[in-house]
Amino acid sequence: MAQAIIQVIDLAKSYQTDGNTVNVFNNLSFEVYEGEVIAVVGPSGIGKSTLLNILGTLDRPTGGELFYDRQNPFLLNDVQIAYFRNRNVGFIFQFHHLLPEFTALENVMIPAMVYPLTGINIRQRAMQLLSEVGLSQRMAHRPSELSGGERQRVAVARALMNQPRVILADEPTGNLDLENSQRLIELLLTINRTYHSTFIIATHNPTIAECADRVIELTPHGINFSFRTV
Repeated sequence: MAQAIIQVIDLAKSYQTDGNTVNVFNNLSFEVYEGEVIAVVGPSGIGKSTLLNILGTLDRPTGGELFYDRQNPFLLNDVQIAYFRNRNVGFIFQFHHLLPEFTALENVMIPAMVYPLTGINIRQRAMQLLSEVGLSQRMAHRPSELSGGERQRVAVARALMNQPRVILADEPTGNLDLENSQRLIELLLTINRTYHSTFIIATHNPTIAECADRVIELTPHGINFSFRTV
């Protein structure tokens, strides 16, 4: 039986703007199981990116609880939560956020250099990951020397660097053309099958939703679930 590695209980997020409270979402509850591919869908502005930021501990909820293996990371101090994030979560953003002054290889190595992995040759692992995403000949190139699709594949390799249990992807195909979007989707699914990594992907791309094991739809009235028909 699959194990729930993330539990979300009555999660809420709101902001204060000019003295007014803006509610992004309220009372979201769901579980994430190991090895799942989940697509988070819904109209623009509904809170998909905000939800991913909270799941990745980049932002804090204003209500409810989040548990990773029964541990609430928001009870940790800032240093501890940074370590938790580095070890447990990989991020893939729509705009890859690669550091322009570093090569592809160096960009992939950075997460492991912040908190070095025990017993792992960081450079060798980064080279292996870049080879797996089809960039063995582009390791010494800087982001400005790579295509959009290549930069996004570097971002995928970087997300995998610390062997995270969960990978959060925020509109990963949103800045790519159709051909590169399809290649990236196939790459993510291959990684899921190879490493049994858990993916939570915020997306407007219907192909991702069709390939996902489960779809979480955010609506103005709450949350809907659907499952892939096999």
